[in-house]
Amino acid sequence: MNSLSTGETILLVEDNPQDILLVQRAFRKAGITNPLKIVTDGDAAVLYLSGEAAYGDRSLYPIPALILLDLKLPRRSGAEVLTWLRQQPGIKRLPVVVLTASQEYTDVNRLYDLGANAYMVKPVAFDNLVEIVTIINQHWLVFNQKPELGTS
Repeated sequence: MNSLSTGETILLVEDNPQDILLVQRAFRKAGITNPLKIVTDGDAAVLYLSGEAAYGDRSLYPIPALILLDLKLPRRSGAEVLTWLRQQPGIKRLPVVVLTASQEYTDVNRLYDLGANAYMVKPVAFDNLVEIVTIINQHWLVFNQKPELGTS
């Protein structure tokens, strides 16, 4: 399988251990070899992205090229993480794909209003998840022109 992976880190912000395993399996099945860093709550996502606390070593916890963000997270919701991220001058342009179970248009509209780059509903069937991560990889990491970070 040709994923054309670029080696850039992907940050998965997901609290459900079952969903984490499914995403990891989907990445393997799709042949995506990019490093996948995982945090399990909104506060940890903010600490990771700001390089604070346990995430201070950027050689171990690099700025991701893409964030896969769940909506319903403990401590700080996906919406709160996205709001925080879009206010950070150095990283505000990081692509964020919301990957959630919610199909509510109030959530979809709110997350786009906050600056989400895409909104994907977690599928029930594993093969559909493999297809989604393949498309995300191709679109956001292979073909997408990435923004400059750290400029205003």
